[in-house]
Amino acid sequence: MHLDHRYSAFRADFAITRLARKTNLGAASVFLGHSRLITNGLNDNQPVVRDDVFVLHNGIVVNHERVWDDLGLDPRQQIDTEVIAAIIAQHLAEGGELAEAAAKVFAHCTGIVACAVALPRLGKLLLFSNNGSLYLGHTETGQVFASESYPLTQLGCADVKQVTDALVLDVPADVAAVPVQEWTGRARDLVPPLVLSGAEENLLTYEQPDLRRCTRCVLPETMPYLTFDDQGVCNYCLHYKPRNNPRPKEELFDLVAPYRRAEGNECIIPFSGGRDSCYALHLAVHELGMRPVTYTYDWGMVTDLGRRNISRMCGELGVENIIVADDIHKKRDYIARNLRAWLKSPHLGMISILTAGDKHFFAHVETMKKQTGIGLNLWGINPLEVTHFKAGFLGVPPDFEEKRVYSHGAMKQLRYQSLRFRAMLQSPGYFNRSLWDTLSGEYYRSFTEKTDYFHIFDYWRWDEREVDDTLDLYDWERAPDTQTTWRIGDGTAAFYNYAYYTAAGFSEHDTFRSNQVREGDLTRAEALDLVKIENQPRYANIKWYLDAVGLDFAPTIRTVNAMPRVYER
Repeated sequence: MHLDHRYSAFRADFAITRLARKTNLGAASVFLGHSRLITNGLNDNQPVVRDDVFVLHNGIVVNHERVWDDLGLDPRQQIDTEVIAAIIAQHLAEGGELAEAAAKVFAHCTGIVACAVALPRLGKLLLFSNNGSLYLGHTETGQVFASESYPLTQLGCADVKQVTDALVLDVPADVAAVPVQEWTGRARDLVPPLVLSGAEENLLTYEQPDLRRCTRCVLPETMPYLTFDDQGVCNYCLHYKPRNNPRPKEELFDLVAPYRRAEGNECIIPFSGGRDSCYALHLAVHELGMRPVTYTYDWGMVTDLGRRNISRMCGELGVENIIVADDIHKKRDYIARNLRAWLKSPHLGMISILTAGDKHFFAHVETMKKQTGIGLNLWGINPLEVTHFKAGFLGVPPDFEEKRVYSHGAMKQLRYQSLRFRAMLQSPGYFNRSLWDTLSGEYYRSFTEKTDYFHIFDYWRWDEREVDDTLDLYDWERAPDTQTTWRIGDGTAAFYNYAYYTAAGFSEHDTFRSNQVREGDLTRAEALDLVKIENQPRYANIKWYLDAVGLDFAPTIRTVNAMPRVYER
C-alpha cells in the first residue's frame, strides 16, 4: 500500500529483484513479496487472486483437484494455490470469521500450506502455516514476515517467532478494486508440459540377453571386475559384509540427546522426497521424537512427483521444509552440454557426469546449519544403494571394504578424476562451462569435513515392505511407469538406467536386489523376477528428463540404442 492508501499488485515471470526495480517500494507502508519456484500453473504468478483474496503460498496443495469438487467451484487458473483463495472467499461469503479461515484451508488441503493472505477490503492480513515455514518478527518501524527465520535475523528483527495456526494482522483498508500489473516473457518453461507419444515410446528397446549370472545373487557377467568361483558364486558375494545390521537404537538416542532443545527445531534432515529420506523423516519424528527441519536441494532434477511427496510428508508431519533452488536453467544447460558430449562418444564410465551437478547438495547442508543454528543433521541413506559398477566402467575396481554409498578420500578422487579426464578426451565437448560446477560439487562431497551427523539406518533396519507400508499411511505418491518405489522422484535415474541396461544388460536395480539377496531379504528367484520388471524402460520419466534439458527424444534414444554392447548379441 502506498501513501495514498491504495493497493497495487505486481507479478512477473522473472526474478523478484528485477520486479522490485519496476515498483516504487520506498513509498509503500505495506509490502508483501514472494519469489516462486514453479511447480505447476506455468503462467500463473503470485500473488494468486480470486474474489478479492490475494494469496502468497509456499508449498503444494497436492489434492487441489478434489478440493474443487468439494467446493462445488471451478478453477480459473492452473496453479494449485488458487484453491486456497477460493476456500477463504467461500468461507467469508458464508459469514465465517476470518480467524477460522485457516482451519478451513487445513481441513480441505493436503500438502504444505504456508500462506500470507491479504484482504484489502477488510483491512486484514492473515498468516498461517501447517508446517512452520513461516516466521514473524518485529522492527522499530513495523512487522516483517518470511518463510525462514534467517532473513528476519539478518534484518535485525526482534521477537522472531514461528507462525502456525492463524494470525490476523491489521493493515489499512481499501475498498477499491486492486489493480494487477503483470510482466511476462518467459522463453522457456521450467516445468515443460509432458506430451507423450506412442511413436516415441516404441523407440525404447528392452532386450533380455541370456547372460551368465551369479548363482547366489543376480549380478551378470557384464558387471565390471566380476569373477565367478567354481560354484558360480561371484566375488561381490564372496567379499560381502552385511550392511543392514543396525546397532542398538538406544545408542542413537544417546547421541542426539545433547542436541535436544526446549523449543524450536533440533536437527536437519536432508530431504529429496524420495523413499528413504521420507521414511527417515517419519522415524525422526515418531521414533526419535525429534523436531526436524528438512532441507531440499533442487538442481533441476527434482521431479514434480518428488515435490508433491515433499509437500505431503512435511504438511502431514508439520515439519518445516527449506528449499535451496539453484539456477535451474543453468544447471539443466550444464546437463545438456554433458549429455551431448556423451552422445558423441557413449561411454558407460562417463554416465555419472550427468548427475555431477547435484553434489552441491553437500555444501548447502553446511549453509543450512549456519543459517538455522542447528548443528545436528540426520541422514536417511539406504545402506544397500552401493553401485560399484558406475566407477567400475571407468576403470576403478570395487572397494569391498567401503561402508558408505559415497566414497571419500584424496587418493580415490585423484584416481577417479584422472581416469575420467582420459575418457573426456574422447569427446572434447565435456570441456565446457559446466566443468567447474562438476569439480566443485565433487569437492564438497568428498573433501569437506562433515561434523555432527548420523545415519538413521545405522540404527533402524531398512526393510522395504515396512518402508513402503509406512509411506502408504501418508498417501505417498508412486510413479505410474514403474512398480518400484526407488528413485522415482529423481529425474535422471530412468535415463541413465536405460543406458546401462541397454549396453550392459543390467542396471542399479540388479545391484540393489543382489544386496537384498545377500542380506537374506529376498530369494534369488524373487530378485530375478523383480529386476525383469524394474529394468523395463520408463518412458514417461525419460521423456520428462529429455524435455527438461532440451534434447530431442528420438535421436537421443537412437544413439543409446546403437551403443556397443558389453555382451555378445
